[in-house]
Amino acid sequence: MIIETNNQNLSEIKNPEFYQYAQIYARVYNHFIDQIKQTGMALDENLEEETMKKLERLRQLQGTFRNSDKSIINTWISSACEACQKGVGTVTMYISLMCHRNCYFCFNPNQEDYEHYTHNKRDLISELSQLIKQGPKLTHLALTGGEPLLHKKEMLDFFRLAKEKSPKTHTRLYTSGDFLDREILQDLKEAGLHEIRFSIKMEDPQHIKKEVYERIALSKEYIPDVMVEMPVLPGSLAEMKEVLLELNRIGISGINLLEFCFPFNNAGEFIKRGYKVKNPPFKVLYDYWYAGGLPISRSEQECLDLIAFALEEKLKLGVHYCSLENKQTGQIYQQNYGQKVSPLMFFSPKDYFFKSAKVFGEDIHKVKKVFKKKNVTHYQVNTDYNYLEFHVSQIKLLKDLDIEIGISSNVMEIREDGKYLRELKIDRTYPKEFDLKKDI
Repeated sequence: MIIETNNQNLSEIKNPEFYQYAQIYARVYNHFIDQIKQTGMALDENLEEETMKKLERLRQLQGTFRNSDKSIINTWISSACEACQKGVGTVTMYISLMCHRNCYFCFNPNQEDYEHYTHNKRDLISELSQLIKQGPKLTHLALTGGEPLLHKKEMLDFFRLAKEKSPKTHTRLYTSGDFLDREILQDLKEAGLHEIRFSIKMEDPQHIKKEVYERIALSKEYIPDVMVEMPVLPGSLAEMKEVLLELNRIGISGINLLEFCFPFNNAGEFIKRGYKVKNPPFKVLYDYWYAGGLPISRSEQECLDLIAFALEEKLKLGVHYCSLENKQTGQIYQQNYGQKVSPLMFFSPKDYFFKSAKVFGEDIHKVKKVFKKKNVTHYQVNTDYNYLEFHVSQIKLLKDLDIEIGISSNVMEIREDGKYLRELKIDRTYPKEFDLKKDI
């Protein structure tokens, strides 16, 4: 069992040196929370107990759990979503960030060079040509925006080139669907598009939603896999059930239910609607590439309820809950997988962080004594923070000791002057309660 270190249980740490060390990360977290509060957004109460009950219900309904419970499905999932878990061989590109919509929850303003690409277009053909030429193998390729259909010629040229130069690559398009018609769908079919993903805006008037449904149904005639991908807004459960039923009636492949996020802007719009930030926002605090922002509380719970609804109703529609954490694992995998690190580090198959074990202060001597008896010589002592670091597989040797063990989570970063393994978090376990396969 791993006990996540937080402000509520920090005082439970008895070892004084361990306590002082854990406070470092508590201060970092508190500073992060202060930054959130400066936007005007508040944190909700902790809902982890309620979430665990909903997850258990889904297990009883025989939902399929993926990526260490970060991704859950009823039946079908896109191969692109499967590839996203590790992010290897999959690329998402955009022509521009121009969009005719003005969604208050849009996270594109967080994208690098946002202002430039709301007025300018990328030379996507040159970029794609170079990408295919250089390799490595490209298994999945996506075009997003902004709204790609604002640039019909460039969009079609993009997929035509992909079909010509990399015919085995699975291609997909993200769109609001507002500018879609039979002619464009025929062109996309001829360009070899494998998958199209629509967004449905819950705050749109009913007649606009009806038009989107019609275009979704029309797309089925041309594109092999038609999907919807949308965030689940807290308080929209009844409406979302109707969305699932309608999509199931239309007979498309599936829907991705996303955790609704606050993108660090338009705070007034979120506050006006009564939204609060999930508590805690992240299991491991880090600067993630995915620009979505902070998860909004109660969105996850409604996503889980919708998966349960799909299972209970035996919908043919593939329903996939893609948590924010699920979107972030690809980054950690790419930063850590295959990296040369200390033999004291363990690459976790659950979250892809490098893990190590640490004991502090007076517990160092106790552990050294056991290690000497067991002929364990691979460990390292840090005199600055007074801890002994060792491989997590050695925790099993310490079962007779009543000590606290820190579990360190680390990520490899490439900086201007080289590669550095950066510690992001320290959690807690006890030798008798630790299970390597289940916990890490």
